[in-house]
Amino acid sequence: MSSEAVFIQVGALAEGFAPHSHTLEQQDLAGLELAFCFAAGETVNCRFNDDHTLCWGALRVDYRATSIRPGILFIDFLDPQCANGSITLVCDRQQGNFTAVYGQLPDEPQVRLDAFSRVEQGLPLTAVNVQLRFGRLDQSAAALPQLTDELIGMRNLYTYSPTERYEHIYLNDNFYAWQCLDGVEQGLADVDRCHYVKVAEKLYLFVWREKIVPTLGVVLIDLQGMRTDGKILGYQGSDFNVLSNFAVGAHAQILNITRYPLA
Repeated sequence: MSSEAVFIQVGALAEGFAPHSHTLEQQDLAGLELAFCFAAGETVNCRFNDDHTLCWGALRVDYRATSIRPGILFIDFLDPQCANGSITLVCDRQQGNFTAVYGQLPDEPQVRLDAFSRVEQGLPLTAVNVQLRFGRLDQSAAALPQLTDELIGMRNLYTYSPTERYEHIYLNDNFYAWQCLDGVEQGLADVDRCHYVKVAEKLYLFVWREKIVPTLGVVLIDLQGMRTDGKILGYQGSDFNVLSNFAVGAHAQILNITRYPLA
């Protein structure tokens, strides 16, 4: 009988994903300026200084940007105003809208609060926080992105590298199941909180929040090009002092789709 699989820190996961990863090339957005006009009324001006730094308002940060389709930008950086937080911007420059994912990892006392205590206190099982905010680019009149149920029922295979393969099952509006078929987490599986946004036809923003090892995943799933690109945020180790915010990308395959009969 094989030994039981053990959950690992996100830093160790990043090391496993790194060799020959199927991530997209970094986009050089030097000189680009965008106004992010949030639906709630706030506007943040963003200027890309070069291929690795931008100014988010008055704050200068390092960023990663990719383009999974023409006109679609995935921009990610650590939140300069929020400890253990990140901001991910998914921009559709053709439609003129965007989704912003504000994520924050829990601190050590929050992580060490056990699941039963969280239930007793009426708290979510995951202590990873996420806020989805929608808006328009440069004062456009575009429709805002919307939450979607179009992924629900799909069972998909994602190959992140020659050594790392995962299966996802999108169960319902709030939860998905995952298992590692090959790689550093082989044999591990869980059901975690998630969110789905429709970006364009057959293009989805998928966000998940894990409850055992504090982890935030933000990924674009392109079911036309059958690939994904995004990031995973967590702690480098178990001392909660250093973040690991690393790129991920995969080749995608739909294994099957479940449609339940009406009750």
